[in-house]
Amino acid sequence: MTFVPFAKPDLSDQEFAAVRAVLESGWLTTGERVHEFEGAFAAAVGAKHAVALNSCTAALHLALDAIALRAGDEVIIPAYTFTATAEVVLYFGATPVLVDIDARTLNIDPRRVAEAVTARTKAIIPVHFGGLAADLDALRAIAEPRGIAIIDDAAHAFPSRYNGKYIGSISDITCFSFYATKTITTGEGGMLCTDNDVYAARCRLMSLHGISHDAWKRYRAEGSWYYEVVAPGFKYNMTDIAAALGLAQLRRADAMRARRQEIAERYNAAFEGHDFDLPAFGDAREHAWHIYPLRLPRGADRGVFVDALRAREIGASVHFIPLHLHPFYRDRYGFTPDSFPVSTAEYEREVSLPIYSAMSDADLDAVIGAVTAVIRGASRVLAG
Repeated sequence: MTFVPFAKPDLSDQEFAAVRAVLESGWLTTGERVHEFEGAFAAAVGAKHAVALNSCTAALHLALDAIALRAGDEVIIPAYTFTATAEVVLYFGATPVLVDIDARTLNIDPRRVAEAVTARTKAIIPVHFGGLAADLDALRAIAEPRGIAIIDDAAHAFPSRYNGKYIGSISDITCFSFYATKTITTGEGGMLCTDNDVYAARCRLMSLHGISHDAWKRYRAEGSWYYEVVAPGFKYNMTDIAAALGLAQLRRADAMRARRQEIAERYNAAFEGHDFDLPAFGDAREHAWHIYPLRLPRGADRGVFVDALRAREIGASVHFIPLHLHPFYRDRYGFTPDSFPVSTAEYEREVSLPIYSAMSDADLDAVIGAVTAVIRGASRVLAG
């Protein structure tokens, strides 16, 4: 048998040709390909501005800088997320305020958000888990009357839609990831999207050392050696190599999303009727299907389940270990597993199955066969 990994990038001849063209050009860092990628991505999601960066973490950091987050401010985030969502808040000496999630969608629970708002709340960061959009209407109803910014952590959410509009065109700022496992990849990379001219200008400035004007052109024929540093910025720029890869991926994004939806629908059909909770998906056409989170029966032994899949040459993962269970956040804020009981309970039974557009039908059949075999043969896995 051939091992089916949890994730694998979908690369075609287009990506190899695009990267080769950049290498042959002799211009490898931020340049024309980056700016082309920014324009194409902004058009794809319906945003006025897109700023290409070296990670989604960088995008989140710059987004909080753009809204002038300060020490003592608070930012509301889900407990059920990757550490980047919280750590960028700590960069400012501000406080990440964790709230619980909705058990069905695994997205931030607007009721908990409303309870957590204080006079110090500066922003809310919803995470569109797995590619399923959070309830942005409910969050806007909380945020807008109070002047609170909404910054989407859309690391999973390209190309996701919410009520027909693409994520990236709705909230104050949206931050995407192009990490190697994501729905489109630049190896490492991210994008910040906004319709706000002031936010966009600030993020662009701070993304490359706070240098005032077209720093990337300094070594080109049309550039100038002279520059001014107007703010203590960061080194967050994307390279033309990465952008060329991103442009090629972007042209194939709809087809890749459609393939992931096919895989999700095959999984749903295969596992319906078993003692699992299948992913929430609303209108499946609006879901990016970055992750397929299967949830085992309560009390099931997830470790045995994952090991049994691996013995059958199937990779799986878990998303996420909630923040309040990690030593840093647990010890700093005095959290216990009961601090966010829904996040804890859903994490303890979540298994992410392979779902990537490069999966063959044979790979898909192998995953389905392995899961169903484990269900039939490993009774102690499902003993609760």
